[in-house]
Amino acid sequence: MTDNDTTYEPLDTASLPTRLGRIKAVTDRLGDDISQWNADEVGDGNLNLVFIVKSPKSSIIVKQALPYVRLVGDSWPLPLTRAFFEYHALIRQADRDPGMVPEIYHFDEQQALIVMEFLSPHIILRQSLIKGDHTEGLANALGLFAARTLFRGSDLSMDAMERKADLALFAGNGELCDITENLVFSDPYFDAEMNQHNTPQLDGIVARLRADIDLKVEVQHLKSKFCNNAETMLHGDLHTGSVMVTGDDARVIDPEFVTYGPIGFDVGMMLSNFLMAFYAQPGHADKPGGRDDYQDWILGLVNDIWATFAAEFSRLWRTERTGILYQKTLYEDQGHAIASEQALGQRLNAIWQDTLGFAGVEMHRRILGLAHNADFETITDEDLRATCETGALELGRQLIINRKQLSTMNAVLDLARTIQQETQA
Repeated sequence: MTDNDTTYEPLDTASLPTRLGRIKAVTDRLGDDISQWNADEVGDGNLNLVFIVKSPKSSIIVKQALPYVRLVGDSWPLPLTRAFFEYHALIRQADRDPGMVPEIYHFDEQQALIVMEFLSPHIILRQSLIKGDHTEGLANALGLFAARTLFRGSDLSMDAMERKADLALFAGNGELCDITENLVFSDPYFDAEMNQHNTPQLDGIVARLRADIDLKVEVQHLKSKFCNNAETMLHGDLHTGSVMVTGDDARVIDPEFVTYGPIGFDVGMMLSNFLMAFYAQPGHADKPGGRDDYQDWILGLVNDIWATFAAEFSRLWRTERTGILYQKTLYEDQGHAIASEQALGQRLNAIWQDTLGFAGVEMHRRILGLAHNADFETITDEDLRATCETGALELGRQLIINRKQLSTMNAVLDLARTIQQETQA
């Protein structure tokens, strides 16, 4: 693709070598002989084309946005600009937590195209959890990533004018933000056209949740926070399908839902997907109780991700609080460090409550809405799958309704275990 290419055209495996063979950043990695390139389309997500392109010299990933939602088809148009926002999110995440996102080799705004590092031998974290594999250092990596990107993308750290410019920039990603606002916070709680769930096994609990007035009020309070509380640049879709792992490495991918929102949103979505993996494990065990130890490991991850996040957020508060919020001139510079610690504790408590609420909503939308996850979908026994899903739905409600009363992670994990025991009895 050259500067003269002004018309968007989706790639395919046949056209890709010729079109990308004109990009120096690509040929520098794959070599000039495009006849030696091999392209495979591997996209299994909801929105985009994704290709692995290999040559004797190296390999790359090519990601191209489609002008519609791939999961649904061209009846649901979607702007190509989401590639622009993903690119800008990735370069900011790379700066704020170096080494945690793929390296970008080339970006073509007109073609909605990002060429990036091929992570190998990494696999999607969700698939690793379904298989029962372990990744050393996973909780540390994800907790640090969340704290560093969320803190450093906020008014706690950034220059005020730079942060406002970024807020204006990412406000343009409105169509994807609209998907979150509707598919996550509204559709699961009424009979929306694109909803789907495991029927008839879940019909009873679905009806109960949709009739739950307290629940729906609290969910809309959370939606209001998501829409109106632009604390920081969010990944926007931080779940176990947006992380790639090996036995000892983890990387974060796919921030195309980037927007400004509450710090607790990313953390809640991430922890929620581990909690769903916890509930799904009996559906992947080779015998009853065969994944008990692995379930304990997953809950340990949930505990350690939050602990790492809180510790790193606190460290950054004490060492990198250079923005317009909670300025040191008001606290430490006047000898009032205790006031700074008081403010930090209150901010972490607010993030904790948001985290629990957003986690609960994510559990509901992944089971009742349009976009499900493989943790449950790959369980072939539909009755067993429904039992696993019921536990997650019940915990989701408790996290939303009681987020102000659940003051510790131990209380959350004990509740998760209790609900599983009750639903599987």
